[in-house]
Amino acid sequence: MSELPDDLRYSSEHEWVRSDDSKVARIGVTDFATSEMGDIVYVSLPTVGSTVVAGDACGELESTKSVSDLYAPVSGVVTSVNEAVTEEPESIGEDPYGEGWLFDVEMSDPAELDALLDAEAYAELIGE
Repeated sequence: MSELPDDLRYSSEHEWVRSDDSKVARIGVTDFATSEMGDIVYVSLPTVGSTVVAGDACGELESTKSVSDLYAPVSGVVTSVNEAVTEEPESIGEDPYGEGWLFDVEMSDPAELDALLDAEAYAELIGE
């Protein structure tokens, strides 16, 4: 298993959030999630301009093993989606914390980040 980036926050549903003190958060799924799922063959992302609510399903990932809901770790308006992963879903598993990012959200409440796990707490959650 790869190292968990310390600069990210994590949800118990295995999404990560990167926010650089602006109101925009970049969302992806963790290496743990992609390794559990197997090869990702299809991704459905929220549409730009749609509103997502923390904890609610907002898309899905389909792998050779299963279909998994994608949950919004924070609430806000989707400002961009990574079109590259819809064309090459396998890139999510190849580089989950980089080129495999999924979408950006302009957060309605940046304080929601405080409810997410840090790398150490997420590592405990997944048993590392």
